Amino acid sequence: MASVTFKGNPVTLIGTEVKVGDKAPNFTVLANDLSPVTLEDTKGQVRLISVVPSVDTGVCDAQTRRFNEEAAKLDNVKVLTVSVDLPFAQKRWCAAAGIENVQTVSDHRDLSFGEAYGVVMQELRLLARSVFVVDSTDTVTYVEYVSEGTDHPNYEAAIEAAKAAK
Repeated sequence: MASVTFKGNPVTLIGTEVKVGDKAPNFTVLANDLSPVTLEDTKGQVRLISVVPSVDTGVCDAQTRRFNEEAAKLDNVKVLTVSVDLPFAQKRWCAAAGIENVQTVSDHRDLSFGEAYGVVMQELRLLARSVFVVDSTDTVTYVEYVSEGTDHPNYEAAIEAAKAAK
């Protein structure tokens, strides 16, 4: 499993670590209107999945805003931001932040995404900061488990991986 710390403290990740070349695991999360969202819903598209502990924190806010800006420049790439924030909080945050190109989804209900991608921080019941790119054939082409939860991901590498995926 990936080795991750949060504010310098080691955390235990629950679930299955995903690697480049793996078939992307399906999941069910909730949209801001409480409707279910699955990986299958975007079949045939490239997906950039940005995972954050909570959109209400500085680095998570910056990460979501950065991918929102980049999403406007990407053709045939669906950008999702996954957190365990309640859908209502995500909706309120997106409205206040002007987020229009990224779909925020909540894994609060049953940690379906977090367990499928190995990003549930057991001690905090939050998702570990990470980025995944899944191509149109549901193959994982890029993975980053950010080693320190308060650090930024490698935006450039993730964006380039999304551009390169078919």
